[in-house]
Amino acid sequence: MALKPIRRVVTGNDARGRSIVVWDGPAPGTHEAPSDVGRGYTNFWVWNESPPVLDGTQDIGDLPYDFPGPAGGGHLRVVQSRPRPANYEPAQDPSYVADHPPRVRPPGRTWDRGGFNAFSSPMHKTETVDYGILLEGERVLVLDDRELVMKAGDICVQVGAWHKWTSYGPGSLMAFDMFAARFVDGEIGLAQGNDAVMRADPALKLPEGVKPARRIVTIDREPGRGVLVSDGPALDVRFDPARPGFASARLWVTDSTPAKIVYETLHLPHTLEPPAHGTVLRVVTFPPDARWKGKVGAAEVAAYFQSMGSPGASTYAPQAPHPYMQKTRTLDFCLILQGEIVLVLDAQEVAVRSGDIVILRGANHSWSNRSGSPAVVAIASHAA
Repeated sequence: MALKPIRRVVTGNDARGRSIVVWDGPAPGTHEAPSDVGRGYTNFWVWNESPPVLDGTQDIGDLPYDFPGPAGGGHLRVVQSRPRPANYEPAQDPSYVADHPPRVRPPGRTWDRGGFNAFSSPMHKTETVDYGILLEGERVLVLDDRELVMKAGDICVQVGAWHKWTSYGPGSLMAFDMFAARFVDGEIGLAQGNDAVMRADPALKLPEGVKPARRIVTIDREPGRGVLVSDGPALDVRFDPARPGFASARLWVTDSTPAKIVYETLHLPHTLEPPAHGTVLRVVTFPPDARWKGKVGAAEVAAYFQSMGSPGASTYAPQAPHPYMQKTRTLDFCLILQGEIVLVLDAQEVAVRSGDIVILRGANHSWSNRSGSPAVVAIASHAA
């Protein structure tokens, strides 16, 4: 089993400043483990400084990088793991590395405690905040206080925590948006502050067809121990009355580069675009356009963008290709988690489906669901 090709769509602008597709095809940055067929990773985008640059003609999806990513930037990659046979014995695995005391992995910003085998990463931590999004299969998150089974669509926010990834059965595809953070206490990397962890309102009723997005947050409360902060449905969910079945769930926000190691961030103001020098992660459910087409105009669109805290993001015009066109100065990683949907640009449209990844570079765009079922997209936006 070789690495699965993953379609990557990257936007740019033509000579007239209209948003277009620049690259569309299998992501080129595949790296299969030399001795483990079917295990490895694929690079999608790398940036060396923050804020990342939105223009340019170079495909920076496969620039060299060390494991935690550039110290001033980050990277998006997808890790593939293969199914684990029922008779597998880690002790007989020639690649097995026993547990050991913490060590710095060259060139730095990564710490390792061993425990590696053909189906598990080592127990490790990086000086980063990671948005881990399970695209396919099943993956087990191992912390120092518990193990959590993740299913497709689940999202883990690793806030500089000790952890490892393993599998007891099915293989998986998991995307990681990893970007620079700062440990204020050297290599220990403990949680800072005492922000209250926010919980979902049990009385919150989601529209028909909208599934709750699972958010797992991890951190180090004490030296050498990665632990769970929260595990439950996303709590900051916004709707659009003009589009029955629409939901936008906000999962995490950062407001600085490097990012802070904190327990919670959803007390920060709700906006579509991230804070200056920050990021925002959300999961959006798009209902079929047929439910609202012909019933939405300037007033309804303006009300939606106002409710999202970003009235200036709208580029609505009666002659625009879609009512909900928007443009922000952001680098957006859009992972199609469920269904199929059309990315609408100024001069082009492209249909994408579950498993595809779209990279928007400050593009004027919208999403049009022309199918009969909801489409779900995870969107990680970086100020750029």
